[in-house]
Amino acid sequence: MGNRIHGDIKGLSHKQRRLLERLYRRKVHPDRLISPELARALASVSGNTGRQVAVTLDRKGTVCHVILGDSNGILIPDLSSFRRGTGRLRGLRCVHTHLKPLGINDEDLSDLALLRLDSMVAMEVADGLPGPVHLAYLLPPNPDGKQWEIVDFRHPGAVDLPFKSFIMELEGEIQRVQGARELAGTEERAILVHCGRSPKTDAERSLNELRELARSSSIQVLETIYQRISRYNPAFLMGRGKLREILMRGLYLGATMIIFDQALSPVQANNISRLTDLKVIDRTQLILDIFARHARSRGGKIQVELAQLRYLLPRLVGRGIAMSRLTGGIGGRGPGETKLEVDRRRVKLRISSLEKELRNLARGRRERRKRRHRRNIPLVSIIGYTNAGKSTLLNRLTGSSVLAENRLFATLDPTTKGMILPGGGKILVSDTVGFIRHMPGDIKKAFKATLEELEDTRIFLHVVDATSPYRKEEMAAVENILQDMSLQRIPRIVVFNKIDALSGDAGLPRVQGHLQVKISALKGTGIKRLIHTLESILRSCPRSHNEIQAHESAPDHEYSEGQQWRGWP
Repeated sequence: MGNRIHGDIKGLSHKQRRLLERLYRRKVHPDRLISPELARALASVSGNTGRQVAVTLDRKGTVCHVILGDSNGILIPDLSSFRRGTGRLRGLRCVHTHLKPLGINDEDLSDLALLRLDSMVAMEVADGLPGPVHLAYLLPPNPDGKQWEIVDFRHPGAVDLPFKSFIMELEGEIQRVQGARELAGTEERAILVHCGRSPKTDAERSLNELRELARSSSIQVLETIYQRISRYNPAFLMGRGKLREILMRGLYLGATMIIFDQALSPVQANNISRLTDLKVIDRTQLILDIFARHARSRGGKIQVELAQLRYLLPRLVGRGIAMSRLTGGIGGRGPGETKLEVDRRRVKLRISSLEKELRNLARGRRERRKRRHRRNIPLVSIIGYTNAGKSTLLNRLTGSSVLAENRLFATLDPTTKGMILPGGGKILVSDTVGFIRHMPGDIKKAFKATLEELEDTRIFLHVVDATSPYRKEEMAAVENILQDMSLQRIPRIVVFNKIDALSGDAGLPRVQGHLQVKISALKGTGIKRLIHTLESILRSCPRSHNEIQAHESAPDHEYSEGQQWRGWP
């Protein structure tokens, strides 16, 4: 660390700076919390400057940081280079002065928990002399839910704690409790947070969906937290006090990440991340992670990467002088591009390259659509909320084996299969990406080319999870997306799926203006009725707008890889 003094040193005299720099020479025995010599030196500098002074010490007793605050507090510098891990403390303790008899205050306890320090020591100073010493340290999880312990000593000489053996035993106990979670698996452990103005019932529904998203991304949910606020904090989304409470709760439970249900702005994400070692993500990042896991085709992977880069670009922020570089060689004048600027330029170039590749893939899809129009083969698209059973229905109708799991967005890449109706007619059945409330704009923009194929659909099969307690809201979300895409004119059949898990109709809603069929795609119940209903509508419904404008003749063409025909038994 050198002899760098952290904090605002403007206005200090040369003598005061020298006193601060000399604190780096102090050494404390590993088995002592604080030495009388260090206590006198801190008290002398603090009394001389009229400001709080702090040092951090490692477990060898070496001074790692010298920090100068103001009369009310200190700001601990970045400690990310020091050790971290489940059940492990930072390996650093902070010893600082108080100019008033405050004891351990809330700021001290926040820093202790959020930074996972070995201990926080506050020493009162009066007339440049050391006074009472107050010690705070974290506790392992316990039945009482107590997070820390505070011990008071009359003066530095009265501190008789064998610190080395004490902290090793404390950390060992924390590791025994929290480390068991890590041994149980490598999955992430998260606290889910909803902060908004909506009623509690709406927040619970949103948190339940966020929980399912987390499960789809193999994240273990430890706890969900809801806070209703009148307005969002532009810096931290919520109040700083409540945020600290949540972050400390996460550390106490052994969480590895905090997931916010609301979208975090770049400033909010950066500010929250500075307060804790835990990963901080929002709903959009979680959905992007699920998409990245499940993308299989080249087009799907490109669209996911494009959405990720568009999300990342405004969130690239500098992290100090370590992120800068200078131009080299003779003739260099002043600073060149910072690494941040280089990163942004590279991201923009990658976005441009991916957009070009997507346009090429879109041209190929357009050609396939033209050939399909010329052959006058109707396209039926299966749409619906994610995890409603769309892929299972596709498998049931066409005899295919598309991946179908009880997870949100288990299948991401649109799949088209062929099918022969009972009357002998041929159709194509397409399974689309699932919809979800508050679909991130970056994802909708990236998947725009894929969703354009919905414009050629003759009929929509709107699959609804009949077992979902939020089915009305999920249906409305799908209808809103269709309206945004100007596709509400296309006829559709509302397909209530999973009726085998219901007792009776269980209050299934009536849908005005659309036929509705109750099925179990998994067991085959109601499938024949659905197919006959589909066939009767196809006989009467007009061709799509795009089909009417397609050319009337074209040579036969083999369908794209993955399509197949199935005869109706």
